[in-house]
Amino acid sequence: MSRNVIHTDSAPAAIGAYSQAVAAGNTVYISGQLGLIPQSGELAEGFAAQCQQMFRNLRAICEAAGGDLQKIVKLTIFVTDLGNFAELNKIMGEHIAAPYPARAAMQVSALPKGGLVEADAIMVL
Repeated sequence: MSRNVIHTDSAPAAIGAYSQAVAAGNTVYISGQLGLIPQSGELAEGFAAQCQQMFRNLRAICEAAGGDLQKIVKLTIFVTDLGNFAELNKIMGEHIAAPYPARAAMQVSALPKGGLVEADAIMVL
């Protein structure tokens, strides 16, 4: 099975030893995306703005791989405060329509660069 690295300048560059995404066959594994603004590498301001940017980053990577957010089958979301759970659901609904992917959402003590929300995904083309 072939393995192809996916990269787009429309999403933040990797901030560590990883690729934005890797396609293996018709499955694309998307690395964790923070609410980083690709042009500046800075975090958007506040939870809602970071969450919106995170979904824009995921979308850019999905599109670079030949898909879109609707082709995500598994989404894992990490937040530093589960008090933002309702807002997360609202914003996710603005970016992904039903039927929704399988999802896990969990609170973590910290995220890279001081982020408030991060998501990784699996997409099937």
